Amino acid sequence: MTALPPQRRTIGRRAAIVAAIAVALAGCAIPAKLQHPALRDDVPLAGIEAPARAGWPETEWWRQYNDPQLDDLIARAMKGSPDLAQAMSRVDSAQQSIRIAAAQAGLSVNGSAEVTRQRLSEHGLIPSRFLGFTWYNQADLGVQLQYDFDWWGKKRSAIESAVDQAHAAEAQRSAAALAIQNAVADTYFGWLADQARIDVARLQVETQDQFARVTDLRVRQGVDLPDDAQKAKAQQAAAREMLVALESSAKIRQAALASLIGVAPADMPALQPRPLPAIDGGLPAHVGMDLIARRPDIAASRWQVEAALKQTDLVRAQFFPDISISAMAGLSSIDLDKLFNASSRVFALSPALHLPIFNSGLLQANFRASKAQLESAVAQYNSTVLSAARDVSVQSLTAQQLVARRKEQFVQIDANERLVANAQARARQGVRDIRETLGAKSQLLQQRDDALTLQAQALSTDLSLIKALGGGYHVAGDGAAQRDNDTPASSTSSSSSGAADHERH
Repeated sequence: MTALPPQRRTIGRRAAIVAAIAVALAGCAIPAKLQHPALRDDVPLAGIEAPARAGWPETEWWRQYNDPQLDDLIARAMKGSPDLAQAMSRVDSAQQSIRIAAAQAGLSVNGSAEVTRQRLSEHGLIPSRFLGFTWYNQADLGVQLQYDFDWWGKKRSAIESAVDQAHAAEAQRSAAALAIQNAVADTYFGWLADQARIDVARLQVETQDQFARVTDLRVRQGVDLPDDAQKAKAQQAAAREMLVALESSAKIRQAALASLIGVAPADMPALQPRPLPAIDGGLPAHVGMDLIARRPDIAASRWQVEAALKQTDLVRAQFFPDISISAMAGLSSIDLDKLFNASSRVFALSPALHLPIFNSGLLQANFRASKAQLESAVAQYNSTVLSAARDVSVQSLTAQQLVARRKEQFVQIDANERLVANAQARARQGVRDIRETLGAKSQLLQQRDDALTLQAQALSTDLSLIKALGGGYHVAGDGAAQRDNDTPASSTSSSSSGAADHERH
């Protein structure tokens, strides 16, 4: 091997010294690597005393109500919801970002083929008469290869950040699906409650109509004062007003259901009134510890923290030099007949070193910005955890309150039923007239309407509690563990890239 001349060796040493100094100068400004922020691993629910429920909500939690109409409505809503389609598009976009980041980190291979027909100027720098020709053909055929060495983890951080963003998008899609399912169930049960209350309101109208007729008869006979008739008419109008209000409410809820499933009110499937289902409230065991993995919004916030942390690693890696190597091999000839001759071969090998020497201020600003985004993601995560605690505690306490109120409501109904029976017995014996019976019956109907209202509120609260508990969503382990294992799963879809495979039970 031929030794380099002393002058060239000196130039090479100087270049190496300059490169080393540049790296050292850049290294002086490199910020320290950020450690993983401390995140809560439980939801603050200490002191909330609630009855225990049998396990967490199932994936298809609405099936516990055994209502085929509800099953059909939710299935329709999941197919036609624009909100869910929008959330799914974000998942697809995030998965494509993973593929882009992964493609940029690999070996780049490009082929090229070019044929040029060109005329030389007769008055150019080299006149064509000296070359002996005016027109010539240029043919080039080659392959270019380029590879960037990821010694500082820049490409790896970009890929991991994109994966975490995909996880977050998938969790957000699950949250959107849960919101749609909960809205459909709540609106549907509200419609059922309206139907049940309409039946009671019609009986109330009949009772008040009969009471008004009896009162009018007694006034005409001079037994009662005219004011009694006016009071009866007022009660009659109030009963009819309640019936109109309930019928309007049922129509509004039906229109809302049509909007949720994405059809016009005229295209709504026929719904039949059914009794309101029984509910089983309470909190699962260890709810404070397990809720972190059961809420899709908490999971999404946690993935955002992971992604923001990887972004800080990516920005920090910008302080280090980039080292790449490119190579080219091909054929080139101005004579097409000789293009594939061995003498037409061309080769090139180009190592490259890029040093960030005079842009440290920009790099520092970018790093501080990424650090601020990480702090914002951590704050959002903590806020989401506290919001989850508030949701669970409020809905749980509201459910307990409604249970206690319904118990007392049942006592009132039982007492009013006895009053109606006693009034009917006295009316049959001729001791008292029918107005006492009608008044007791009206009071009983009012208590039954109140009981239906409380049952509807309890059912709506149970739905809100199911949503607060995550609605069947489940992700095992923390963000870092899932990235290492690459086995998270989702309740509604699995990612082909392995980026968002959360599991719901």
